[in-house]
Amino acid sequence: MISNTLLICKASHRLPSIVIIGLLFLVTAFNGAVADTYKKPIRVLIVGGGSSHDFDRWYKKVDTQTLEKRKFSEVRYTDNTDSIAHYLQDTDVLYLTNNQPIPNKEARKAIFEFARQGKGIVLGHAALWYNWQDWPEYNQKLVSGGSRGHDPYGKFQVNIVDSKHPLTRKIKSFSLEDELYYFKSDASGPGIKVLAEAVNPEKGERFPSVFIINHPEARIAAIALGHDGAAHELKAYQRLLRNAVSWAAASQ
Repeated sequence: MISNTLLICKASHRLPSIVIIGLLFLVTAFNGAVADTYKKPIRVLIVGGGSSHDFDRWYKKVDTQTLEKRKFSEVRYTDNTDSIAHYLQDTDVLYLTNNQPIPNKEARKAIFEFARQGKGIVLGHAALWYNWQDWPEYNQKLVSGGSRGHDPYGKFQVNIVDSKHPLTRKIKSFSLEDELYYFKSDASGPGIKVLAEAVNPEKGERFPSVFIINHPEARIAAIALGHDGAAHELKAYQRLLRNAVSWAAASQ
């Protein structure tokens, strides 16, 4: 960029000032685009596996493609929860999507230590359920709540309620077919900030659909959508996911 700018400056006595300003703008934009293209990808660990969802198809395959597009991220996927502690050593953002148990004490400890260190976490769909009665600290401290039920699979509206937050910026309200989770915040947890709400089409009830957890150290984002391809292949969902990972990684 410096050499290009010098060339423009040397020629400045032969060019109108408005042309010089325009050339400088183009050089700056070009160099910025190159820098963005070759910036270091975000290292993401996706943890999947469990019941009632096709984790391999929608998380291992489609979400990985969404996140690795244009070298935005480098993704590692595992459904072996015993491997979490090992993989977190080389991870920027942990993306939990599983509803299978995490019985390994070292894995549980590593997740909480990851959060304590101020790292990024994204919680997807099934990971926002009350899955594990023997691990209440997960829902209380990392999720600040959870879901114990949902509407039958069907179409509903997702309304953006905070369009200025990095997760939802430039995303308009949309509709899709999915499971509308009845997420409820736990008053004993750190609390949440709702960015988008899912609206029950019959009763008009509203539930958090995209939100962040007010964790004291970590950046934790949550997306309650994601049962199948109607969500994962939707442009709005894909942008939300990339925004969530970008925002979660920004603390580092």
